[in-house]
Amino acid sequence: MTNSKAFHSPNAFVVIAEFVVKEGLMDSFLAHATDDARHSLADEPGCLQFDVLRTPKGTHGVLFYEVYKSEEAFQNHLATPHVQRFRNILSDHVAAEQPVRMLARP
Repeated sequence: MTNSKAFHSPNAFVVIAEFVVKEGLMDSFLAHATDDARHSLADEPGCLQFDVLRTPKGTHGVLFYEVYKSEEAFQNHLATPHVQRFRNILSDHVAAEQPVRMLARP
């Protein structure tokens, strides 16, 4: 899912989250991730882009590339019901999670 408004937003706040999904749970994980991305774009004016990216077939990696108008918009994102729904499935679906990276777009 991509919202092209992000490409025209200098000083945007970028978040990259990476997950290794447990064997046999990729379809379920992606359904939950897509729900989170869809609601983030539709319900949050501060969310400019939310891509759910999967590593090549045969591997279990998923990366989120998220762009927000500001760090405050990202903090607001964390308090939404769709993020809570997603967090509720993490321990059952995720074998490993990389530290979340946060960057500022120049």
